[in-house]
Amino acid sequence: MIIGRDNHPISRANIAKEALKVLYRLKDADYEAYLVGGGVRDLLLGLHPKDFDVATNAHPEEVAEVFNNCRLIGRRFRLAHVHFGREIIEVATFRSLTSGAADTAEQATDEGMVLRDNEYGTIEEDALRRDFTVNALYYNIRDFSIVDYVGGVDDLNARLLRLMGDPETRYREDPVRMIRAVRFAAKLGFSIEEKTEEPIRRLATLLNDVPPARMFEEVLKLFLSGHAQATYDLLQHYHLLPCLFPDTAATLENNDPSTAPLIRRGMQNTDSRIHEGKPVTPAFLFAVLLWGPVRDRAAMYEADDVPAYQALHAAVNDILDRQLQRIALPRRFSTPMREIWSLQHRFLQTRGKRPLRLLSHPRFRAAYDFMLLRSEAGEVDAEIAQWWTEFQVGKLEPSQHQDRDGKPKRRRRRRNNSKKRDA
Repeated sequence: MIIGRDNHPISRANIAKEALKVLYRLKDADYEAYLVGGGVRDLLLGLHPKDFDVATNAHPEEVAEVFNNCRLIGRRFRLAHVHFGREIIEVATFRSLTSGAADTAEQATDEGMVLRDNEYGTIEEDALRRDFTVNALYYNIRDFSIVDYVGGVDDLNARLLRLMGDPETRYREDPVRMIRAVRFAAKLGFSIEEKTEEPIRRLATLLNDVPPARMFEEVLKLFLSGHAQATYDLLQHYHLLPCLFPDTAATLENNDPSTAPLIRRGMQNTDSRIHEGKPVTPAFLFAVLLWGPVRDRAAMYEADDVPAYQALHAAVNDILDRQLQRIALPRRFSTPMREIWSLQHRFLQTRGKRPLRLLSHPRFRAAYDFMLLRSEAGEVDAEIAQWWTEFQVGKLEPSQHQDRDGKPKRRRRRRNNSKKRDA
C-alpha cells in the first residue's frame, strides 16, 4: 500500500535536518532512500522522534563513498553511521529474507537464535525482515509517500503491536524481541496482539542466553524512555522480570513490604525527571532495583555477627556477582551505585560534625534522593528524612545541630580583639 503525501501527516519540517541531508544525498546519487522504522511510526502518531534511521539499496561501502563523514560498523550486519557533530544517522542496506538453506545451520544456534545476518536484498524483503508491522513503514524521499508492505498503517490506527511471521520462531531468532514488545507497548500505549503475546511467558528464559552487554543496552531503553513505570508493570505481567533481575524478583515474591513501593516510586521518579528534562543515571536506577536483595543479604550477614558496614559490602558483592551474569553494568555506573548504598547508614547520624561531612560528599545528592525514596517506602523514619531536607537547605540553624549527647550545640561567640590590636 502506498499512501500519497496528501493522505498522511508527515512533514519534512518534523524530520531532523541531518536525516534529510542523508536522504537527499543518497537520492541524488541515484540510490533508493527511505526513512524507516520508529521515526516513521512516531511521526505518523504525532510524536517527536529523537532518532531517524535510513534504509537504502546502497551497500555500506557505497554509502561511505557518498559521505566523507561516514563510518562503517558492525560484524553481524554492516551499518553505515553518518556523523554530523554529535548527531549520527544510521544507514542500513536492505536485508534479504534468508541467506539460503546451505548457510542456515551456520547462522543459528540449536535454540534458533540468529548469529549472523549479512545478506542484502530488496525493500520488500527488508520490510518482511523487521520485527513489528508498525516498525516496517517507509517514507520515500522521492515523492514523500508512505510505503507499507505489511499492514503496519492499519495496526497503527488500531494501536496494536503485531510481530510479523510466526511469533515463537521470531522470538527464538532473537529473544530481545520480547523486551522490545514490552517497551513499545509501554511507550506507545498499544496492546500486544494475541498471537504475539502468547509465547512470551513460555519463552522468557531464552533471555538468559543473550549477552549481558546487549542486555544492559536494552534495559536502558526499557527504563530511560520516560515510561519506566508502565514498562515495569508489563515486565511483571509477562514474567520477564526474573530473567532480568532474578534476585529482585525473588525478593518481591517473598512479599517484602518495602521493596515493591520503593521500586514503584523509583520508576515514577525516573519518569518525572525525564519528562521535566532533568538528567537520569543508570546508577540510580540499578540502585533502586537491586536494593531489596542487597538489604536482605546484608541482614543475613549481620545475623551472623558481621559488622554492619562489612555486611553491606559483602552483600553488594554477592548480589552484583549474580546480577552481572544477566546484565552488564559498567564500572562508571556500578561505582556510584555502591556509594549511594554505602552512604545510607550515615543519614542516621545527625550529631556533631557528621552531617556536614556527609553534606560535602560528592554523591550526597543522589544518596539523599535515594533515602527519600526509602522513607516514602517505609524503610526510613519520616522525621529523619524531614531533618535532612531542612538541614541541607539551611533551615536548621547551627544551634540546632546536635552534639554527641543529642543536645543542641550553642554557637560560640568570637571575641572582638580589635581593641587589643589597636592598643
